[in-house]
Amino acid sequence: MLLVAAMVALLVLPRADAAENTKNSPDTYRLLNLFGDVFERVRADYVEEADDQELIEAAITGMLTSLDPHSSYLNAKSFREMQVQTRGEFGGLGIEVTMDAGLVKVVSPIDDTPAFRAGIEPGDLVSHLDGEPVLGLTLAEAVEKMRGRVGTDIRLTIRRAGRPPFDVTITRAIIKIRSVRSRLEGKIGYLRVTSFNEQAEKGVKKVMAKFQEEIGDELQGIVLDLRNNPGGLLDQAVAIADAFLDKGEIVSTRSRRAEDTQRFNAHPGDLAKGVPMVVLINGGSASASEIVAGALQDHQRALVLGTKSFGKGSVQTIIPLSGHGAMRLTTARYFTPSGRSIQAVGIEPDIVVEQARIEKVEQPARRREADLRGALDNGNAAADKSDEKKPEGTGKAKPDGADAGDAEKEAKKPAPEDYQLGRALDLLRGLSLFSERISVKGS
Repeated sequence: MLLVAAMVALLVLPRADAAENTKNSPDTYRLLNLFGDVFERVRADYVEEADDQELIEAAITGMLTSLDPHSSYLNAKSFREMQVQTRGEFGGLGIEVTMDAGLVKVVSPIDDTPAFRAGIEPGDLVSHLDGEPVLGLTLAEAVEKMRGRVGTDIRLTIRRAGRPPFDVTITRAIIKIRSVRSRLEGKIGYLRVTSFNEQAEKGVKKVMAKFQEEIGDELQGIVLDLRNNPGGLLDQAVAIADAFLDKGEIVSTRSRRAEDTQRFNAHPGDLAKGVPMVVLINGGSASASEIVAGALQDHQRALVLGTKSFGKGSVQTIIPLSGHGAMRLTTARYFTPSGRSIQAVGIEPDIVVEQARIEKVEQPARRREADLRGALDNGNAAADKSDEKKPEGTGKAKPDGADAGDAEKEAKKPAPEDYQLGRALDLLRGLSLFSERISVKGS
């Protein structure tokens, strides 16, 4: 549950020429001697005997975490767990997290996990774990405390804007990430990508083939839902953006050395065959999600709808350290095809739509033309006049017991409408209807 958005990107070994290109001054060696002096003094005089490995790993952790929120040291156990996460199954609570001002900040809960069901939201800050303060812990230490035996509980103290701190108890479970979910909304394909793990590209291609098989050329549009998707593997983000683009750059990564700049380009072939697209994003959409949304937005392949994304525009390289786990190091920033850096800024949607609830407003009964004495007939013999016998209502309350099935109807109310998704579907249906009318006029 470390920020998978921060995972990498590229699994590489240290550059052979890295040491040659780094100039060492006399001050560097003096500082290394300082480190050695402190290390020896701790070993010799600390009140309790300290373990050498723990001291060295703590020093490395401090060095890396001081750089930025996403660089860190992974011991052998953490490295193995990270590799499992990218394959799409791991144990824990089901939240993607980072650090913010010393507290654990939730980037997003993962769909259908204990944290998601417990109501954890993007932007929540975790201040205590089972009553113990998070302040002073590294991200890796906090995550280690949140992990544990499947079936055991942990109490998180949550700080959320607009309300006092509160506790949430969550039961740990095996987290199986189903990275792609889909359904048809009439003739519009809804495709949700929850994380960019190793299964994401295959899942998207499978869903698009299924849409083609079920409705073929009648497909009117695609909604690509990346809300609360914290990111994942760069190659998966590139592949999914490529699936809907015919040509052009998808993303570039730029490091401190100009010669290390990488550009990823699309290949011919749009799985959606050019039908209109809407990409849904929110504050929980980070890293790889922003790569996909930014590429489709810059190429005007899709309209981006929702709220501004998280703003993680840096690339982390996982560098294995022989026999000692690995280091996650921020090595580059990524840029959208138009040259935008998303770091700390995020993707601005083309159409801003806040998540909201819809409530029906009772309208008072009004007289209509058909209610007026002596109103002219429609003039169409086939017109259905049954409505004339059914007034819209009197505006009076129903007497008690007027509808014995009211309680049953209340119990069968549909789930609350997803307002942002509803607006995306409306937009695509409108575009389809407009295109059809233009086509008819043109013919």
